Amino acid sequence: MKKAILATKVGMTQIFSEDGTITPVTVLQAGPCVVTQVKTVENDGYSAVQVGFMDIREKLVNKPVKGQFDKAGLPYKRFIKEFKLDNAEEYSVKDEITVDVFAVGDKIDATAISKGKGYQGAIKRHGQSRGPMGHGSKFHRHQGSNGMAATPSRVPKGKGMPGHMGSVKRTVQNLEIIQVDTENGLLLVKGSVPGPKKTLVTIKESVKSAD
Repeated sequence: MKKAILATKVGMTQIFSEDGTITPVTVLQAGPCVVTQVKTVENDGYSAVQVGFMDIREKLVNKPVKGQFDKAGLPYKRFIKEFKLDNAEEYSVKDEITVDVFAVGDKIDATAISKGKGYQGAIKRHGQSRGPMGHGSKFHRHQGSNGMAATPSRVPKGKGMPGHMGSVKRTVQNLEIIQVDTENGLLLVKGSVPGPKKTLVTIKESVKSAD
């Protein structure tokens, strides 16, 4: 992997091609990310680049992170992320990673925290079927059988049950970049990306395309 950046989700829209084809896209505000540390095999045992994204007030930064930024002479950042790039040795502290590292047609993997749905039943959470909706059924959107009779006389592990839905880390792979707006730092990606608006999105060069 040679390309990676942090972004926030702006929202979704659609664009029209010259032949009138409509393409749904997710708009991402990508970078700029500043390199806060370069890790090497000699010092750290592996090669990686640590980057910071989005400015933050000094009072909101804890002491260890504040010391790291002060030592590097960098402005404080809200998010810090590490990327194991193949070309990590090419970067130096204070270098900026901007949206122009990507090009139209590149394939990426987008990782973010999905939307939280709260406590949901088994029908919405796991797609289980409902019962008859007649007045006498007494079984409409209730969950079906949870276990067996005498043997093993318990609910098996992994049984789809009601519970908290969403708000989990999700990755969508092999998304295509439709447009790169270097002036405004925007990436337009075909399809949907996990999470609500303003959520942090980690964008990496797709493993499939890198192979």
